[in-house]
Amino acid sequence: MATKIRLQRGGRKGYAFYSIVIADVRAPRDGKFTEKIGTYNPNTNPATVDLNFDKALYWLEVGAQPTDTVRNILKREGVYLMKHLRGGVKKGAFDEASCQSKFDAWKQDKVKGLQSLAANEAQAKKDAIAKELEAEKKINAEIAKKVAEKKATALAEQAEAETTDADIPATEEQAPAEA
Repeated sequence: MATKIRLQRGGRKGYAFYSIVIADVRAPRDGKFTEKIGTYNPNTNPATVDLNFDKALYWLEVGAQPTDTVRNILKREGVYLMKHLRGGVKKGAFDEASCQSKFDAWKQDKVKGLQSLAANEAQAKKDAIAKELEAEKKINAEIAKKVAEKKATALAEQAEAETTDADIPATEEQAPAEA
């Protein structure tokens, strides 16, 4: 019996959620499976993977063939690296302790990379917000300047109108008084 490591779809329409399962090659996507070894949620950022590492490694070593998406997930989680390192142990290239230390070093490097990526993303968001705020302040300053100019113009016109109005009625008032 040929086995495959594949995704089994779950979740609702527009919000897919997958189980990572071991299934017969002939079984349909959402059909009968041998064993569930994890879950994959592509809706989060970054995608969430909950994987039983030992079972995935076991099934890879006994010959189960993963689909393309599952292969990428297993590579990201380090299952393929561990399979490769165990192959080196079987060939006598290095011992089990060296294998584990190499894997741990890779895992720590991966964690540091993810943390720096998250920090860069957070900094980029802060920079974008600051840039938007500066642009908004600039626009508000321009608007305030235009409003101030309009008010100054209106006050100047009003003062000019008052001075001309004060001159005209004074002469009119004096004219009827003389007559």
